[in-house]
Amino acid sequence: MSPNDIKKGTVIRYEGGLWIVNDFQRVSPGKGSSFVRTRMKNLQTGKVVENNFKSSDSLDFEEVQYRRMQYLFNDGNLYTFMDNANYEQITLSKNDIGDDAKFLKEGIECMIITHDGTPLTMSLPKKIQYTVKYTEPAVKGDTASGNVTKDAELDNGLKIRVPIFIAEGDEITVNTEDGSYSERVAK
Repeated sequence: MSPNDIKKGTVIRYEGGLWIVNDFQRVSPGKGSSFVRTRMKNLQTGKVVENNFKSSDSLDFEEVQYRRMQYLFNDGNLYTFMDNANYEQITLSKNDIGDDAKFLKEGIECMIITHDGTPLTMSLPKKIQYTVKYTEPAVKGDTASGNVTKDAELDNGLKIRVPIFIAEGDEITVNTEDGSYSERVAK
C-alpha cells in the first residue's frame, strides 16, 4: 500500500518488526516528490522513531482489530481494560499506552488495537469529560485582557489550562489530541 494511506493508529510491517503510527504529516515540497513524515513506535521494543516515506514507496500494512473496552484501573505500571460484552479483561503497560495514559479515567471507553489476538495499544476518544477538582477562584477584573487562562487539576489528576470563568466542580471536556480545554458542559 502507499504511504498516502497512513493515518494515526496504522500498523506497518517495517524492517522486520511491527510499528504503529503515532503521528503523521503529509508534505508536498515545491520541488521534488511528496512524502509522508511519520512518528512510529516499534510494538516489540517500544522504540520511537521518526521516518519519512516517499509517496512512491510501497508499505506492508498489517490487519489490526479494534475492540471497544472500558478502562478500569491501573496498578502503577499495568492498565486494565474490560470488554463490556463478555467481561474479558486485558492489560496494557505504560509503554504500550505512552503519553495517552494521562488522559485515562475510570469508566471511559477506549478502542483497544489488537493484532492476531495480542493487545498492542489503545486509542482514546477525541474528547473526554472531566470534573475540575481544583482551580484558583476568578478575581474580579481578571477578564479585562480577554483570553485569560489559569491552571486547573481534573478529577483524574491531569493538569491543564482553563478559561478564567471555570470553577471547582465544573464539568469540562478536554481534547485528547493536544490536551487542551474544549468546553464547559452545561448542567
